Parts: sequence; structure tokens; C-alpha cells
Amino acid sequence: MKTEELKHAFYTTFGEEADALFFSPGRINLIGEHTDYNGGHVFPAAITLGTYGAAKKRSDRTLRFYSANFEEAGIIEVSLDHLTFDKADSWTNYAKGVLKFLQEAGHRIDSGMDVFIYGNIPNGSGLSSSASLELLIGIIAEELFDLEVTRLDLVKIGKQTENDFIGVNSGIMDQFAIGMGADNKAIYLDTNTLDYDLVPLDLGDNVIVIMNTNKRRELADSKYNERRSECETALSELQTKLAIKTLGDLDLETFDEYSYLIKEENRIKRARHAVSENQRTLEARKALEAGNLERFGRLMNASHVSLEHDYEVTGLELDTLVHTAWQQEGVLGARMTGAGFGGCGIAIVKKDKVEDFKTAVGKRYVEVVGYAPDFYVAEIASGSKVLSHK
Repeated sequence: MKTEELKHAFYTTFGEEADALFFSPGRINLIGEHTDYNGGHVFPAAITLGTYGAAKKRSDRTLRFYSANFEEAGIIEVSLDHLTFDKADSWTNYAKGVLKFLQEAGHRIDSGMDVFIYGNIPNGSGLSSSASLELLIGIIAEELFDLEVTRLDLVKIGKQTENDFIGVNSGIMDQFAIGMGADNKAIYLDTNTLDYDLVPLDLGDNVIVIMNTNKRRELADSKYNERRSECETALSELQTKLAIKTLGDLDLETFDEYSYLIKEENRIKRARHAVSENQRTLEARKALEAGNLERFGRLMNASHVSLEHDYEVTGLELDTLVHTAWQQEGVLGARMTGAGFGGCGIAIVKKDKVEDFKTAVGKRYVEVVGYAPDFYVAEIASGSKVLSHK
């Protein structure tokens, strides 16, 4: 969305000019799936699809929110003095949570505001529209109320909103990638320590193609919390003999040696994925830095196999896209990205093979699933930012 369109949309909605314009990206995760809440490493990147915002301070304590993606909901009004979860307030709960936790952290938000939102992240796609919105609200509040807040503070408040306000027991990867993203760089993050490096993403004559199943996934209603619980139980069983804090502390050899401590087969599989995926992520960084894209691609493939068979979060739609992608000429690797249960996959594809790839994978997907997927070439973007001031 161009800035002039954004300004005009705000004026049409609220009858006044916006104080400032904003953008917050979505994210993909190259590798390191379901490791962020298991104390492992992740390797995400912010993308150019994201959430645009325009906002203006008010003189009263009313918050007015409007999303061009949910026009039927109209302007949703809430009071700054009643920031409680209400299902009827739909998407604005994410905004309310961020503002509530900013205030609880001691930041002064002393008036309401009008906020216009437009996102071009496909809804329910697993490219992290909720974290994109959380960081967007964070930088809007930072800008309009001159808050002295670090970007890491906003990242943590986004996660707190997801966990304690929305009720999804997710890790920190999504908010971190969106808050800390940089052009043409992936973020190699240790989720235990929050130490991170920006790693140049030089794909040569290849591009990242996002493959959208167009099957919506509702994270809060999915088996996400169940998977997390299984891993936590497996960890506690391993801790009866091992001095470890997280599954990410283990290598595969040690895990194999002590997996007999885990009492139930499903929990062994879940924990094995968490351990092996963390190891793959370490190897993937080395491969990328060495310019070995073929190995990087094979590690992506192995990640999907583990997510399909050990973690069991893929399903017919994602498996059809990814397995078909593996068979195409010019594909270095493909895997699901995000939490799974629908959403998106990614593939690294030779630039001159992208159109053939879309045609072949799309055709097979329709044959198996019955409706069409969508494809986008992902450009790697910087993190959440102010686009312009009044």
C-alpha cells in the first residue's frame, strides 16, 4: 500500500489526517520449527508482506480501530480504561493486549487514538499476521506517546500478549523476527539467551517461493498447545537423569542414549523432533555461510520429514505442496513454515524455473486437495518501522 493511499484511507475512515504512518512485516522461518519454545535455535526472516498502519492521538480516552481487512466489523471502539479480552472485539484484542502490557510495564499512554490497519499477509496463512499486528501497535504507541521503549521490550510485550492475553502458548520467534528484521538478512536466534546474529541471505540465482495452502489455521484452536505440553513432559522425564534446562541443550547422540526415560512413544517423537531440528538449524547456518545452498536445501527437506512424521503438524495440504515441490526441476529444498496445520510452505527455487514450478505444483495440489494454492516470491525485509510523520 502506497503512503498516499494509506493517508487517504485514514482520512476517509476518521475524517482527519493521520499523525504518522507505519509498516510491520510478516515473517517466514527458513528452518528451526517448533524449536523456539523448546530452547533451541531458529532462523527466520522478515518479509515485504505485512501490516500497514496509520494513527492519530485523540484528546479523550477512546481507542477507535478500523481494519480494511474486516470492513464488515466497522470501527471498533474500546476504552483505554477497559483493556480486557473480549471475543466480540475480534482482531483488536491483539492491540488491546499490547497497550495493556505497555502500561503495566510503566509506559505512559495518556490518551486514546484512532488507528487504521491494512494487512496484505493472507489471513490464517502462518506468516505471522498476529505478531506483525502486535509489533505495529507497539511502534505506533512508541511514536505517538514518545515512549522510551527498546525494540526488544516491544518484542517481549508482543509475546506476552500472545501468551497471556490471547491464550496461545507460543515462543518468541515471530515477534523477534518481525521486530529485528533486516533487508536481505536472516536472523539466527538462540531462543534461550536471545543472542542473535544477522546472517546475509545470499541465494544467488534462486528465490524463496511461499506456497500458501489456503487452508486457514487458527493457532489458539489448534494442537499447538498440546505439542508444547508433550515436549514439556518429555523434558521433565529426561531431567530425572540429565542436568538440562531445555530440549535444545541436547545433541542427538545424548537424546538417543537417554530416550528410554520418556514413557510414551508420541512424546519420544515430539522430543526427537525438537532435538534434531535444533541440530539441523545449527548446520543450516554453517551451510548458508559457506555458500552451500544445496546442503541448506537438503536440511530444509529433512526438517519437513521430521515435522511430518515425528511432530505430526503438516497434514495433507502442506505435504502435497512440499512433496510435489521436491520433484520439480530447479528446487533446492522445500518445507512447511510456521506452526503447521495448514498455512504455508516455502521452497528455494531457481529464478528461471519459478513459473514452471507454480504451474506444476499448483496443478497437482488442485488434483489432490480440490482447490488452488497461492504462490508469492518472498523478498526479505527490515523490521517494523515508522514510514512517515505528518
